[in-house]
Formats: sequence, C-alpha cells, structure tokens
Amino acid sequence: MEAALVGGAFLSAFLQVLFDRMASREVVDFFRSRKLGKGRLLQKLEAALRSANAVLDDAEEKQMTNDSVRKWLDELKDAVYDADDLFDQIAAEDLEREAGSEPRALACKVWSFAADACRSKLGDELERVLERLERVVEQRHVLRLREGIHERTARALQTTSLVEESGVFGREKDREAVIELLLSDQGEKNTSVVAIVGMGGVGKTTLSQLVFNDGAVKGSFELRAWVSVSDQFDICKLTATALEEFSSSSKKETENLNQLQLQLKDFLTGKKFLLVLDDVWNEDSNLWDAFLVPFTYGARGSKIFVTTRNEGVASVARAVSTYPLQKLQDEESWGLFAKHAFDQHNFEARTRLEDIGQIIVNRCDGLPLALKTIGSLLRCESGIRKWEIIAESDIWDLPPGKNKILPALLLSYHYLPPQLKRCFAYCTIFPKDCIYEKDQLILLWIAEGLLKQPNGNRTLEEVGDQCFCDLVSRSLLHRVSDVESSFSMHDLEASDVESSFSMHDLVNDLARYVTGRSFFSLDGGNAHHVSSSTRHLSFVRTPNDVASRFRVLAGAMNLRTFLPLNVGRVELYLLNLLTDEVLHVLLPTLRRLRVLSLSHYWKISTLPSSIGCLKHLRYLNLSYNRSLLRLPDSVTALYNLQTLILACCQSLVELPSNMGSLTCLRHLDIRWTPLKRMPLGMNRLKNLRTLTNFVVPENDGTRVRELGELGNLMGTLSIQGLQNVDSYQDAEIVNLQGKRYLKKLALKWGFDDNIMRQNSLNVLDKLQPHLDLRELIITSYSGRSFSDWLGQGSFSNMSVVRLESCKHCVSLPPLGQLPSLERLIIEAFDGVTSVGAEFNGSNCTPFQSLKYLKFAKMCSWKEWASFAIETGGLAFAHLQELCIRNCPELSGGLPTISLL
Repeated sequence: MEAALVGGAFLSAFLQVLFDRMASREVVDFFRSRKLGKGRLLQKLEAALRSANAVLDDAEEKQMTNDSVRKWLDELKDAVYDADDLFDQIAAEDLEREAGSEPRALACKVWSFAADACRSKLGDELERVLERLERVVEQRHVLRLREGIHERTARALQTTSLVEESGVFGREKDREAVIELLLSDQGEKNTSVVAIVGMGGVGKTTLSQLVFNDGAVKGSFELRAWVSVSDQFDICKLTATALEEFSSSSKKETENLNQLQLQLKDFLTGKKFLLVLDDVWNEDSNLWDAFLVPFTYGARGSKIFVTTRNEGVASVARAVSTYPLQKLQDEESWGLFAKHAFDQHNFEARTRLEDIGQIIVNRCDGLPLALKTIGSLLRCESGIRKWEIIAESDIWDLPPGKNKILPALLLSYHYLPPQLKRCFAYCTIFPKDCIYEKDQLILLWIAEGLLKQPNGNRTLEEVGDQCFCDLVSRSLLHRVSDVESSFSMHDLEASDVESSFSMHDLVNDLARYVTGRSFFSLDGGNAHHVSSSTRHLSFVRTPNDVASRFRVLAGAMNLRTFLPLNVGRVELYLLNLLTDEVLHVLLPTLRRLRVLSLSHYWKISTLPSSIGCLKHLRYLNLSYNRSLLRLPDSVTALYNLQTLILACCQSLVELPSNMGSLTCLRHLDIRWTPLKRMPLGMNRLKNLRTLTNFVVPENDGTRVRELGELGNLMGTLSIQGLQNVDSYQDAEIVNLQGKRYLKKLALKWGFDDNIMRQNSLNVLDKLQPHLDLRELIITSYSGRSFSDWLGQGSFSNMSVVRLESCKHCVSLPPLGQLPSLERLIIEAFDGVTSVGAEFNGSNCTPFQSLKYLKFAKMCSWKEWASFAIETGGLAFAHLQELCIRNCPELSGGLPTISLL
C-alpha cells in the first residue's frame, strides 16, 4: 500500500503534458471532424482534468493519513492514463492519414485499423473516459479536498555542470578505525568477516569506498573485489561476480555452482584477498555458509567486508568485528549541508538563510543522504519563504513506513518541477543497483512522452539532458564509480563510464514509493497485481523465457513499457531465448506499448507482421540478435517510431524498402550490423538525429546525396562504401561542413581498392567535416595523399584520429597541428617509408596535447626523422604511451621522446 503514496505529485506532472496534448492540432481537428468542437466534449474533458488538478496538492498530503484519498488518487491516475492513451491514438491516426498516399505493404494493410471505424470508436471511448473522470472528480467534495493549499514551485534548476562527488565530512576517524580492523590479524581462521552496521542513508557505502581505495589497504591485499548484493542473495550469481571481479579475465561461463566454487577456490588458494559485500540483507545462515566455502582457502589475513542495515546479518555472517556507523555530529552535518546548499560566492544569501538552514539540518538528524539531498534541493533557492516552507513541512513528522523513506527525500521529490517528477519516477522501472546510461535513459523518457516539447531551437534530447543533469545536481542520481554495481540497464555493450549513473537504495525506494501500481517488476513475487492499471513492466531475462512466464500479463492490456534487463556482466554471455509463442500471441495484445525491447534474445529470426499494430510504439530495440534475418514490412507502419536500435544484428543485411515513411524517426542505431545498402528514401527522415551508419550501395554512388538532406544529424556517423562514389559533386552535396552537431565521423572506402586513386582524393576533399568534430576515422582510403583540410589547426576540438589501411598513401598528413589531439592511431600504411617534418606540421608546437600514439603494420616504414629536438623538446610533451608494432623495416632514426 505504501508504494501508492505521493501519487498526487506524479499526477500533477502528468496533467501538464495532457493539457498540451488536448490543445494540439490533431486533437482539435478530430473533434471538429466529428462536429463536437471545443464547445462540448473536449471542453468538458479539460474542465474535469483542471478541477482534479486544483486539489492535487491537498490530496497529496492527505493521502498519507487517509486511505480513502489514496484510493481516489489511484482511480484518478487510471482515468488520466486512459485519456492520454486515447489522445495519443488520435495523433497516431492523424499520422497514418498523412502517410496514406505512400506505398503500403500488403502485410501492413492486413493489420491496420479501418480508419472510419477507428475514429468512431475513439469518439465513443472518449465519452466513456469523460464519464469516468467526472465521476471520480465529483468525489473530491465528499473527501473535502481543497484547492490551492500550497503554491507549487515549478522553477527548474539552470543548466549546470555535474556535481563533483567529493567532500566527505566527519568520517576520518571512522575510516581509520575500519582500516585498522581490516589490516589486523583477527581470529583463528585464514579468512574473517568484518561488518559495518548502520541505518539507511548514514553513509556505509561511501565509507566503504574510501576504505577500499585507501593506499594502505591496496598494498596489504593481493586481490580486491567489490560486489553489490542488495536483497537478492543468489549464491550462484554472487560467486560468479566475485570470481570475475578477482580474476579480471574471461572465465568459462556456467550456472553450475559446484564448478564456480571450484574455480574460485583454485584462484584464491594461498592468496590474501579483500572482498567487499555491499548492502547485505540475507539472514539465512545456511545460505551464508554455502556461499562462504571457497573463500576459506585464502591466505591468512584475508577479509570479507560486509555493509548492512541489520545487526542480525553481521551475526549470521559470524563477523569477528562489527563497526556501528553513527550519524554525523552537528558540525559535520552543517558542513555537508552547506556544501550542497550554498553557492560558495553567494555570501549574502548564506547569511540570511543560515538560521533556517540550521533548523533543516537538525531535522535531517545527522544522515548524510538526507543532508546532501535537501541541500541540493535548495542550492538555487535564495528566497527565505521557500526555505521556511521546507523547514515547516508536515512531512518531517510522518512516522517511518516499512521502507523507511526519509522525510528529506519525500520533500526533495515534492518540490521537484513537474517534468523532473515524471522523469525521476520513471526510474522506478529499474531495480536497485542498476546502472543508468544517460543517453539511453533519455531516449526512454522521450518515448514515454515525459519531456515537454521545447521552445525555440532546443531539441528534446537537449531537454532530456538538462533533466538528467538536474536530477544529478539534486543528488537523486549519482555517478557510478569503479567499485559500484553489478547490474546494467544498458542493452548495448559497456558505455562510457563518464555517462553512467545509479541511485542510492533509499532514493530507489522513494521512486517506487511515488509511482504506485502502474510500475511492475515481473521478478517481484507479486504477479497477482498485474492488471489493467499496470502500465510499465520490467523483468530480468532468463536463458529461456517461455510463454508461461508471461501469462500473468493477460490482464495488462494497457501496458506501455516491455523492458527486459540483464543482470551483471556474466549473464550477457548466456544464450537468451524467447519462444515464438510469446512474440506471436502476447505482442498483438499489447497495442498501447510505447517501449518494446527484445534485445539479447539471440534466436529471434522473424518478427510477427502484427507488430505493425503497435501504433503507439516509439522505441523498438532489437539489438544483439544473431538470428534476425529481416524486419517485416509492417514495421514501416509504425509512424510514431522515434528510436530503432538494430546494433549487432549479425544476420541482418537490409532494411525494409519503405523506411522513409517513418518520418518521426529520430535515432537509428545500426552499429556492427552488416547492411549491404540503405533503402531508398532515407532523405525523407527529416527528424533523424542519429544515423550511426550509411552504406553507399554498389553501382549507385549518387545515393550518398541523401545525407545532404539530413541536416540534424548528431553524435556518430559512419559513411561506408565510399569507393562507390564516382563524382566529387555527390560528396559535396553531403555537406558535412554543415553538420555541426556531429562529434564522431568515420569515412570508409572498400578494402583492397586499387583503382580511382585521384577520384578518392577529390571525394575526400569534399567530405570536410565541421570544425567542431571531435573524432575522425578514415579506413581503406585509396588516394596517394590526404586532403589539405586533414590536420588543419582550425579543428580545435579534434581529440582522436584513427587512420587505417590507407595502403596507397606515401606520406602522413600534418597531424601535429591539431591542438587538442590526445589519441592518434596509424595502421597499415604500406606506402610510407619515412615519417618526417610533414607529420609535424609548421608554425606550431606539434602534438602539444597528445597522450597516446600508436603505429602498427607499417611494412615499408624505415625511418622516423627526429624533430623533437628541433622544436626545443616541446613535441610530445604530454605523451604517456607510445606503441610501435609490426613495423619490421624500422631501424634507428627514432626521435627522442620522454614519456610522462
């Protein structure tokens, strides 16, 4: 029941989006076409919703002590979801009508709705939704809900850089004490257990990370490993994770516990190790004893370091030492709060607010998580009244529930702007210890319609990026460190650690606390709660997902999200199968899906044509499927589709011919998928932001011109098959210089291309990118020399250059002129015999930022002329690694380079 609380705050954000939908052209035109106009049905709908919205503030607070109000909010939420689904259906039908003149595959026609009948049904359903809404809203009088109790703050944080995770307060003595426990020789056994016990939010994980990375600790243990446990004490998974952490190498993957423990025993025997088990809840001594067996073979002094909220866990683990972590003292509490609440330059505001701040700090009761979260909430608020409202809130006096949600966290959520409420609440769909990869999460937010359409020149992606950064700056998300997490939501391979984030366990509890029954995990043991009120579903993949597992979804006809997840790195290598029955029977019943992921199900060879019925679908992920041979033509009837991820589909060689009809498509990820050509009409995808690869077909090089009409491309673009481009004029029309938002560009000619060398140079001349480009890759280029633009110092942001298999080039471009170049890789230049001053460039300090330099497979390279001394020793001043491999003719003549 507790999970349904604070639903009013979630609804207030939802309604703002719904009001925008009601004012849209498609909805207004629909009502006019039915001769209903805004004067009757639509006006009554809006009035009912605004009447509900007016009392949400009062309902939000009363529901915490009044069960009837909580039930009323649940009913209202269901009705609002139904209204949103219908308005979305109206917009979908409008898109289908606009695309009606385009050629349609027979399969699409079979599965499409009859337009007139559908519009008639939509009108009838809207009238039923109105009746339900009016019935629910009328109950507000019985519940005595009042309008406008508190003024809701909608002020969003300004775009800021991410908050640096530093400045731990008041833990130095704790750190020293715990390190002493770890380094001391305790007990009679080789391996002993040390436990930190403390309440949620007191800083157990932070202290453990400080200790884990301490220099003395690193030097005292031959092996170290960090395993995040949480409430699932699965011996097999934990053993496999520990083995992988200790060995740092690929092992034979198995689910056989006996084999895993034997491997771990062999690896640890005679070695002194430290294993951190963070956030342990298991109180079953039999499970613990079974898990512990292979660790007993470590060398004397080995330690298992457990963090837990429960002293019973430390007892079951037979800890030889238990360290109780206390709350912060007053001085440290104020220091941590002030670090996050005050701009260091705004001394005037700090002086006025310190007295109120002290009251808030006292109410946080010495808990670092509460102090940090509330401080972050108030960082951009310099008005005394806002601070007073938070200090005086009744939420501080709520009795702790079963999940022990901190009042400070509830307040942080309560005062989020509406859009941030929805984005934060959506994170409920991911389990504890899950890693959020920023860009992928933003795409899900967009697909679910959680982001408000921007004004001016901003994109939805930029709005999502700001929301993400705001959640980080408010300490509701935090950057993942090297020792955190064994759980990833990202369906592709490991992402850049700089964009990986997670939630504290209590913050995750808060997200579940505010969303209620609309979010559901198939692995939560409460399958009987799956109903028409369930809108978002996640589940952990198993090696064989059969239809019986999903039968509990029979009543979930309103599902919006179907999201499978991988647990840990080990399971990425297991074969995941999804039976055909699931695809062909279940999917056609889920016609309100916005998000559908079938990634990592490696045996899906075909999709049912009925996928074209999913008119609401915005996000489709089929990545990492080894068997997918083709997409049905009905996919091109998904006119709302915004994101299509087909990365690493190793058997997919072509896309449907009518891809150009997906005019809402913003992101097409086809990395590592061996497409032979692009379908005609890609130039119609005017909204496309991401196109990871464009394949120029053989005997039709003019098709590269289609890229010229895609002016909004951002991120990464690879152009493959450039040997098929006959005319430099075709390359010029691509207009790479005008694509300022591209960050990474790969230009690829065909392998072993021995013809048209001069033509290749002309084509490369016209493929000059925008000066903001950061990374450039050129592969199998067949010219004898490079274009003049390559190496120009005006490319001031270019940090990575990779030149590969350019076998006919006889000299290198002046890459030393690139002022920000940090990584340079040159491979397989068969024609280069000498590297001299031309590589350095002129009138500059060469390679002033270079950190990594690699030469490989240079079969004719004989001499590297010394020029480091000529430039006063400033060349390669920051070089950290120089790698020269497979250069058999190179002998002597190397410049003097001192590595850092």
